[in-house]
Amino acid sequence: MANLLRNKVIAVTGSSSGIGRAIAARCAQEGATMVLHHRGDTQSLIDAESLHNELTQGGAVILDGQQTSHAIIGRDLTSDGASSDLISQTVSAFGRIDVLVNNAGICQFTPASSVTKPSLAKHMDVNFTAAYLLTQAATRQMIQQGRGGSVVSISSITARFGSSNLTHYGPTKAALIAMSKSYAVEFGKHGIRYNCVLPGTIQTAMNERDLAANGKREWMTRRVPLGRLGYPDDIARSVVFFASDLSAYVTGEQLLVDGGASVNYQ
Repeated sequence: MANLLRNKVIAVTGSSSGIGRAIAARCAQEGATMVLHHRGDTQSLIDAESLHNELTQGGAVILDGQQTSHAIIGRDLTSDGASSDLISQTVSAFGRIDVLVNNAGICQFTPASSVTKPSLAKHMDVNFTAAYLLTQAATRQMIQQGRGGSVVSISSITARFGSSNLTHYGPTKAALIAMSKSYAVEFGKHGIRYNCVLPGTIQTAMNERDLAANGKREWMTRRVPLGRLGYPDDIARSVVFFASDLSAYVTGEQLLVDGGASVNYQ
């Protein structure tokens, strides 16, 4: 551990499982104080509490104005006021927010001809609109604090490259890149940085069903020059870079983390 994030307060959305869980764990290992967001259902709370226990070796404390080394917040980010509430509760508990990681998202593999208007709207609401409102609220708070900050959004390789059955998903992830670039221009004068991490094929529960179909796991692995599919911690390490002062002069950028799959044309 290099303590790259020592004394930083970091909120990670969707941190109860998958990539978000790995991000929260890695940031905590680097010395950060964590706000662990989950979507508010029973299983997500159980998962968030287990992560809290791993990080603190003690019982979880549900955030309600109580001071603790790490905190848990359960919110449906698509509900009215949820974004500003998450930021305000973070500040209530720890006095500030230094880094926001927009990780929460959904991905339902669906043929383009079967995508419905409600499904399209849901993907946009969860993957982009909630992240936009969180970024807006975090930016306001960071300006008020007067010490800069960092917003890291988890986009996707599908924001750059086409993929079957994800015509409704890729555009929501591309929107995060466009948002981050424009925020970087508008708020760079306040020392706030906005960057995106674009995961390739990562071994998570969200991807498991797709990878299990018709030998796709083996096919995808063969396409990766580094010889394996990604792990959630591969993404987490990239987030640490953008959250830390190692990237103090980097904003409006994207880091594609795919083991080289996107450059393999063989």
